[in-house]
Amino acid sequence: MRQGRSRYLGNPVVDLISLETIPVNDVLAERIRRKLDTLTDEQAYQVLDYVEFLESKYAQRAAGAPAFQKVAETLEDTLRAGRVPVNIIRGTMDAVGKAGRFLEGLAAAGKTAIEDATKKPADKPVEESKPPA
Repeated sequence: MRQGRSRYLGNPVVDLISLETIPVNDVLAERIRRKLDTLTDEQAYQVLDYVEFLESKYAQRAAGAPAFQKVAETLEDTLRAGRVPVNIIRGTMDAVGKAGRFLEGLAAAGKTAIEDATKKPADKPVEESKPPA
């Protein structure tokens, strides 16, 4: 997969169209991934537009995205609607992706800290200390 076209939360192809949730066979899914890997950002946006058109035409709902992902997608759609150049959108979304990964890491660290704080201490036998003679 092309590394230069990273989207804000992971793999460009999987973020563009999550093939794991579409009931297609593995061969077709891989074929679509290969085709998407060759596209420029501008062409990939056209594919995204078409996929969203198909969702609306057939009244299919996409899988719910996490809150930060929805905010990032709304920002991206707003930039595209404002005819912002693709290279500016790419840079903005890369920065948003870094912020998203930072927040995910921060949330994971907070969750771990809470879990550690709420764990019961291990039952260890208490050794009686004898005063030095």
